Amino acid sequence: MSGMFKKILIVNRGEIAVRVIRACREMDIIPAAVYSAADRRALHVRLAEEAYDIGEAKPSESYLNIEKILGVAKRCGAEAIHPGYGFLAENPRFVKRCEEEGIVFIGPPSRPMEIMGEKTSSRRMMREAGVPIIPGTLDSIGDEADLKKRADELGFPLLLKASAGGGGKGLRLVKKEGDLLSAFKLAQSEALSSFGDPAIYIEKYIEEPHHIEIQILADHHGRAVYLGERECSMQRRYQKVLEETPSPFLDDRTRQAMGETAVKAVASIGYRNAGTVEFVVDRERNFYFLEMNARLQVEHPITEMVTGIDLVKCQLEIAAGRPLPFGQEEIKPQGFSLECRIMAEDPFNDFMPSPGKIIFLHTPAGLGVRDDSGVYEGYEVPLDYDPLLSKLITWGKTREEAIRRMLRALAEYQVYGIKTTIPFFKRILLHPKFLAGHYNTHFIAELEKESDRESPEEETAALIAAGVKSYRDARVEAAPRAKGKENPWKIQGKLQNLANRL
Repeated sequence: MSGMFKKILIVNRGEIAVRVIRACREMDIIPAAVYSAADRRALHVRLAEEAYDIGEAKPSESYLNIEKILGVAKRCGAEAIHPGYGFLAENPRFVKRCEEEGIVFIGPPSRPMEIMGEKTSSRRMMREAGVPIIPGTLDSIGDEADLKKRADELGFPLLLKASAGGGGKGLRLVKKEGDLLSAFKLAQSEALSSFGDPAIYIEKYIEEPHHIEIQILADHHGRAVYLGERECSMQRRYQKVLEETPSPFLDDRTRQAMGETAVKAVASIGYRNAGTVEFVVDRERNFYFLEMNARLQVEHPITEMVTGIDLVKCQLEIAAGRPLPFGQEEIKPQGFSLECRIMAEDPFNDFMPSPGKIIFLHTPAGLGVRDDSGVYEGYEVPLDYDPLLSKLITWGKTREEAIRRMLRALAEYQVYGIKTTIPFFKRILLHPKFLAGHYNTHFIAELEKESDRESPEEETAALIAAGVKSYRDARVEAAPRAKGKENPWKIQGKLQNLANRL
């Protein structure tokens, strides 16, 4: 069995850097961090054993600067680098440079990452491996004539997608031929600015789609396992906002088939470490390979909650050469888990970023509640990076218990000084379709249409009426206990509970 690392350099920021630091502490590994000028006072800098300045706030000058980061790794004596997610986490050139410098990259080798990072090549590889793929092109579109020809062959509606990336960048839904050319140019432009590559390919659009991903682990000793699925269909503009496991949509037969397919997919390319195979699933539960994320996912905690397996520790052990300590038959998920991404955005103003100083912060706790955070009271949220503040995770024996626990935790969560998406999640969690588990990737778009149809005057009147009723109910309940005198603390509590629900 290989020895564990003594020091690891964590080349990320925010809650994921904090998450990796905590795993290192528990494994007696020294966690070293990097930070930009904007992150000098960040929580991950405060918690790390060592922290190193890598430049200005602009990512290209700091978190994306490969040579600066490698220089820090060599200077501080780190044996390995953990990339977190985002930034350099899926950059095969960075992995190659780590390999050249003799520094262990905590993730897959550069070749599998290269294959999965380019969407058209990954689709070709998956088809060759017998993994079902969405009908579409297996190479990038050459020109406008090629675009029209391929679109006519495939039919509408269809999706234009960036070959070099994901996350909704360079993605356009085209419902009719008249919109094809303008959508193609927009997708190319966005792909070029986001990934430095304007290449676009076409996929058939799946009606009423579910976005479901399978968590895998693969070691260097030939063992690969899947750890269940995550339902990631709750998306706004192709960005995930809330995830849950297990999926309320899948049945056991489909769940097992998807897991086995994911393991086959990673084995076909010699993948190692943690990764996620993403599928799109149609209304008949037919599933198709979408892409693979060659890294830890933002939503990994919900898998940890139901399996009891620490995925970051597994990453470190695999990278150190240790075999997985469990087989597929030993993975038995228990219960249900949800994750809400708490963002510094204003949900009442088209989700505009809301940077600024957090002047008061109270985070929820209690049985089955976990808050993976990268902020603290007094912290100045910068405008330079992703607005993710924390991830609020709950677990329950049943899906209903996990949802109720999340509602309770959101009611406790208080952040003042900036706007957050907390009110938005309360609305999702109380929606009849979500409670019934009947939703797909269109849910939030439909929810926003419902909001547009609501009358502000009617909504205000309803809130006032509800408040008056709650006040009267509180007075009736408080009167007998106070021998004819109302209890103002009880009444205030009732009104606060109402406000939390709204």
